[in-house]
Amino acid sequence: MDSLSATETKPSLTVLPVDLRSTGQFPTLLLDYLDQKPQVSKFYETFPTLTNASHSIEARAHFNPENRKTLVQALQRQYSHIHTAPDFSPLLEKNTFTVTTGHQLNIFTGPLYIIYKIVTTINLARQLKRTYPDQNFIPVYWMATEDHDFDEIASFNLFGRTHTWKGPHSGAVGRLNPKELADIIKQLPEKPTLFKKAYLEQETLADAVRCYMHELFGEEGLICLDADDASLKACFQTIIEEELRDAPAAERVAQTSSELSKLGYKTPVFAREINFFYLEDQLRERIIKEGETYKVLNTDLQFSEAQIIALSKEYPERFSPNVVMRPLYQEVILPNLAYIGGPSEVPYWMQLKSVFDHYRVPFPMLVPRNFALYLQADQLQKARKLQIDLPALFQDEVRLRKDYTQKASEQPLNLVQQKQEMTQIFESIAVQAQAIDPTLEPTVQAALARMRKIMVQLEGRLEKAEERNHSSEIEQLIRLKKKLFPKGMAQERYDNFMNFYFSDPEFIQKLFTVFDPLDFRYLILSEK
Repeated sequence: MDSLSATETKPSLTVLPVDLRSTGQFPTLLLDYLDQKPQVSKFYETFPTLTNASHSIEARAHFNPENRKTLVQALQRQYSHIHTAPDFSPLLEKNTFTVTTGHQLNIFTGPLYIIYKIVTTINLARQLKRTYPDQNFIPVYWMATEDHDFDEIASFNLFGRTHTWKGPHSGAVGRLNPKELADIIKQLPEKPTLFKKAYLEQETLADAVRCYMHELFGEEGLICLDADDASLKACFQTIIEEELRDAPAAERVAQTSSELSKLGYKTPVFAREINFFYLEDQLRERIIKEGETYKVLNTDLQFSEAQIIALSKEYPERFSPNVVMRPLYQEVILPNLAYIGGPSEVPYWMQLKSVFDHYRVPFPMLVPRNFALYLQADQLQKARKLQIDLPALFQDEVRLRKDYTQKASEQPLNLVQQKQEMTQIFESIAVQAQAIDPTLEPTVQAALARMRKIMVQLEGRLEKAEERNHSSEIEQLIRLKKKLFPKGMAQERYDNFMNFYFSDPEFIQKLFTVFDPLDFRYLILSEK
């Protein structure tokens, strides 16, 4: 497939863009960033536009060529079991840059938005290539292989059923045995060859994820990187050493977080004194410092400063960055221009700008991934039958019921005019009462307050009565709402892509045709 073919395909979906603020789903810091509010400008380097990308290209023009060689060699090793592995040699050229997203290794790809992240990343690389044809742009999926939170990756939702990988597991999830997923594959309504091949033929979860992501997106140019690699960690060793000795990141993140908090923003990341885990097979535990001694939590391991510095030089792969240091590690080993993240990721990257400045590592453009609500044909038909405005589906059920009842009613359900007339009557009574006996005015005002309360109660009864008159339509609407927002969650954060892919093998290709990575709106997608 030609690298631009998907974006040149005529869109086969109807697209209704919705302002992010109107959905009620996004943190204020992200929204103010996208609005380019002046008070947040110091927390990022370059606002993401195709024109501004030239600044990021210039900042990355002198990326360490030795790191390029190390990166290519690591990728060649990691793809050695894939017969159709891409040619990584362009990454050796100084005019080649990456566009990166990252995520945990959720089984069977996890929630839908992970697919959205990758499509956004690939599309941005394509847009950059069209804008800067003399440069090369490679989309990268940073696999969070070192993450140890097994529960966060161990389940996915398909056709209303939750499938869960059972059993006690510890250490980096990328090193787990994927063959344990055979029982889940047997339970699926269809037996996707894609996952059978990946999980049952590979030795580690990292290799399995690379395998199926290559099947899904390899022809689109995606490269999957496993940073749990000794040679790549060696490129980061001097920073590991400085952090172990002086902990500069903790102070800088704390200062930035304080500044953001004073501006009224919530900060999702907390920096520790030491922002590394100790990593070995079946072990990933925090490193802490007590006095002059470095300890690994929940183990008997402890080191002097000289010992742990020597260890970082000899075995840098044993030092696993946490959420604070991982972005910096990424930007040290990749010639990266942009990071595509979710609604919490972009704000937490903004907490880290001063850390990048300290280490003189260029800060990438921060690009929110595409957000989407996908209506299948029967769901769109139901919405049209109910004559519901699709953006209204983002409202909570109480508001949705109320607004639908008011819209469907042939009679006004409020008593605004009657309230005004009643107020005028009581004002007239108050004038008359004051002329007779001024002490009667509070009695009149109290009576008015009681009548207003009664009118409000009557309005509620009118609404309830009208709601009963349209109970069938309202229940259909609520069922549609629950289908599109299962368990009160956004569809993209709950459903798996196979919910759509099984019935429409072109599902992912359709996303390529409608996702614009620099259009920061929520897309309501529906089948034509």
